[in-house]
Amino acid sequence: MLRRSQKSATPLHRQREELAQRELELRDRVAKLERMIAAAPKLAEEAERRQREELLLRAQGGASRLNVSPGLQDKRYGEAASMRPRGALRKAQREGRIIFLVLAIALAALVIWLVSHLHF
Repeated sequence: MLRRSQKSATPLHRQREELAQRELELRDRVAKLERMIAAAPKLAEEAERRQREELLLRAQGGASRLNVSPGLQDKRYGEAASMRPRGALRKAQREGRIIFLVLAIALAALVIWLVSHLHF
């Protein structure tokens, strides 16, 4: 049998091979993405279940620590009101204003000193 000698691949053959290789890569990517899409609901459900269990553990731990029944908590004012007393917020605001005034006065004194000692 006579066989043809192997010549270098023609541009058409090379292009076909490249396209075949790209097709295989794209098929692999599509398969991987399909697997991810199929697994996404399970992962979301697992994360939600973990979050629910964590919240339950926190709720149970806080109630046992304080020896207070969750049914006795007053829900009228919401959680924001119970987080920080109003007086503490006013005190922090007052302290912030005082610090601001002290720093503003110090900056003004520094500017006056610089202007009087450095003549441009």
